[in-house]
Amino acid sequence: MTDTSAMAGGWREWLLSPQPASRRQARLGRAYLLWRSFSKNKLAVIGLLIVVGLVVVSIFADVLAQYSPVAGGDLRTERLLPPSLKHWFGTDDQSRDIYSRVVYGSRLTLLIVALVSIIATPIGLLVGTAAGYLGGWVDAVLMRITDIFLAFPRLILALAFVAALGPGIGNAIIAIAITAWPPYARIARAETLTIRNSDYISAVKLQGASTARIIVRHVMPLCMSSLIVRVTLDMAGIILTAAGLGFLGLGAQPPQPEWGAMVSTGRNYLIDQWWVAALPGLAIFVVSLGFNLLGDGLRDVLDPKAAR
Repeated sequence: MTDTSAMAGGWREWLLSPQPASRRQARLGRAYLLWRSFSKNKLAVIGLLIVVGLVVVSIFADVLAQYSPVAGGDLRTERLLPPSLKHWFGTDDQSRDIYSRVVYGSRLTLLIVALVSIIATPIGLLVGTAAGYLGGWVDAVLMRITDIFLAFPRLILALAFVAALGPGIGNAIIAIAITAWPPYARIARAETLTIRNSDYISAVKLQGASTARIIVRHVMPLCMSSLIVRVTLDMAGIILTAAGLGFLGLGAQPPQPEWGAMVSTGRNYLIDQWWVAALPGLAIFVVSLGFNLLGDGLRDVLDPKAAR
């Protein structure tokens, strides 16, 4: 036990060294300080556990699910059964196990969140940094386009794009991504305006770096911490938008186990068989809450203006 404590103390001293011997040591020390600050926020840790749980459930859905998410049982004897030891969340109107569908639905939820973030974040980052750094007519044009997208509620705009593209999970992801980037562009532009005239950027200019190199290699990385926080907070909205499209029949199509579509099916039985809609709805609530708590914790940790 003493050796373990001594080893832990040695690692801590190495990570917190005021004079790191390498970039790797400096980065690990920075990460350790961020984790210490993050772990003090208990709600943020709970949010992180929920998000990690979502990832674990989606990866091991084949192991955790008891039944097929698309194939039902006997409609005469297994339809709309209440929660029990055999069917933990009960069954739906097609005799399908709701627990298995919720578990497999976590894969679709994680897929939507990941793809929307991968598509929307680079677009918003590029538009915002280009507008903020170049200024002039480029800034005016890009920000007016951004304002047009921001003028419409996200769900309404997503509905319009899905109606044009056609229903389906792929088109829903594209529609949500198209509506998600404008806030990221606004944040990136605001961050760029604060750093474009800094001594650091001036030094890079004196070294002969091109405008494109300055934006991509030096401005964008400085905007990432604020964007990470915003993207994490937006994930709850992305989940709700995807669930809303699924609820209206414009997202994932039957028999895919998408939580919003499951709530839509269960609304017809809400009075007598409440579990058909309530348990997928609870999954949406818990995961959205987890992302919000995680985003709040990351904001406190990554905010460069926050006092530590």
